[in-house]
Amino acid sequence: MSRFLSVPLIAAAILVSPPLFAMGSETTSAPQVETDYAAGKQAIEAKDWARSIELLSKAAGRDAGNADIQNFLGYAYRNSGKMNLALNHYEKALALDPKHRGAREYLGELYLMQKQLAKAEEQLAALDNLCFFPCEELTELREKVAAYKKNAM
Repeated sequence: MSRFLSVPLIAAAILVSPPLFAMGSETTSAPQVETDYAAGKQAIEAKDWARSIELLSKAAGRDAGNADIQNFLGYAYRNSGKMNLALNHYEKALALDPKHRGAREYLGELYLMQKQLAKAEEQLAALDNLCFFPCEELTELREKVAAYKKNAM
């Protein structure tokens, strides 16, 4: 009986002890990614496009698989007037997460800026499929497409 009681105690000790294989290994870069990402978003709010690109690029270098970082990089590049770079980052975001509503909205806005209404409407249709109920991204892109059409007349 004492043999069976020791098994849960050993298991508990293993679970709460620091793993031996991790001792001496490099620390994760996740805290730095989060710091650069948060600071990059703050720079976007301040409309400091160069600083946001710098910080978000650092975060992307450490976490290349993060669709949110790619989306915000696209947003910063678009607002700094670098449309090709913005397009590249929106496409990366959507390759990582085809259901990324923010990237779909911002890509649609980029297409409107480039006078590519049909492509913007493709993003609008994709958002319509993604949003069971109207979502903010769908509503905003829908309004921008309608305004674009009104001004084009």
